[in-house]
Amino acid sequence: MKRSLLLAALLLAGAANANDLTVQAARRYAAFWNTGDPALAKQALSPDFIDRTLPAGREQGVNGPLQASKGFRTAVPDLKAEITDMVVDGDRVAVHLHFSGHFTGSFGATQGKGQSIAFQAFDLYRVADGRIAENWHLEDKLTLLQQMGIMPVSH
Repeated sequence: MKRSLLLAALLLAGAANANDLTVQAARRYAAFWNTGDPALAKQALSPDFIDRTLPAGREQGVNGPLQASKGFRTAVPDLKAEITDMVVDGDRVAVHLHFSGHFTGSFGATQGKGQSIAFQAFDLYRVADGRIAENWHLEDKLTLLQQMGIMPVSH
């Protein structure tokens, strides 16, 4: 009886440690989006990172998010990202992020006028060895483009 309890405790501790690594990878990646610090992305993402919903024109791998962050921070230099919800199941973590800031820079041919932006994104990560190996994501780009004045607001 004691041996089975000890084995169960060890298995639970291993699961807790794996979940801790999964949560840590997700939090580190959110911190990257919050700060733009490339070191955080490199710590959070596997060297073999795959973006399963890769936008057209974005490089696959770790360089893709680095380029996206740098480009977006040109438009919204004070960009902030906050995790508002996170669910972990095994090697998967679902994250709801809230982005906010002010469009003071340029986005393509559009120059910001200081307007506030606030939009959400949902990510699903597969974590391996404490790093995000795969990502599926969906951003509310319509809201963002409307707030930037690039797309008309429909009523």
